[in-house]
Amino acid sequence: MPHKNLYDTHTYSYLHLRKAVGWLGILLPFILVIGAYLLVKEDAFQQSISHYYHSCMRDVFVGTLCAIALFMFFYSGYDKWDNLAGNIAGFASIGVALFPTTEIGESDLIGKLHYFFAIVFFLTLAVFSLWLFRKGKKPSEQTKQKKKRNVIYLICGIIMIACLAAIPIYHNFISNGDGTMFVFIAETIALLAFGFSWLVKGEAFFGDK
Repeated sequence: MPHKNLYDTHTYSYLHLRKAVGWLGILLPFILVIGAYLLVKEDAFQQSISHYYHSCMRDVFVGTLCAIALFMFFYSGYDKWDNLAGNIAGFASIGVALFPTTEIGESDLIGKLHYFFAIVFFLTLAVFSLWLFRKGKKPSEQTKQKKKRNVIYLICGIIMIACLAAIPIYHNFISNGDGTMFVFIAETIALLAFGFSWLVKGEAFFGDK
């Protein structure tokens, strides 16, 4: 019985950890917009989520990314690939926070490092949804809820990849430098997909009884 209680405690801890990561991803863009609006209205909407580093919400932006990184470092999955992906996502999240995007004009070296870490971060999150979260028993041995979760992971991963691909396509073939919010919207959708997939992984939805 003590071993079972210890197992249950660890299981619930991991579920709560996954839910916390999910909520951070979902709430980040909305907290940034609402916070900026309440503090300094002209900073409420930025071209991208990364541009909030240069706003009154800098500390919230950096703090949230560092919190996500911390959760990723402590995340322990089923095998070495889960742990490796968690560590990569953690380092990338810190990189996004510590190397800010260029505020105006062409990206400098720090700005390029920011984009590199951002790409690694989102790609790793997509790997979680498309591959790592969907591993497990053979389809014939999976519960109905597990099958539903796998479909959601697949959809969330595809959304993240699509949003990640849409940003350079927009910049290279569509944008005329007018500073629209396309990047912010794409990043927000990607974060919502990331957050929802982690909430499902934490069994906030479609959990097995």
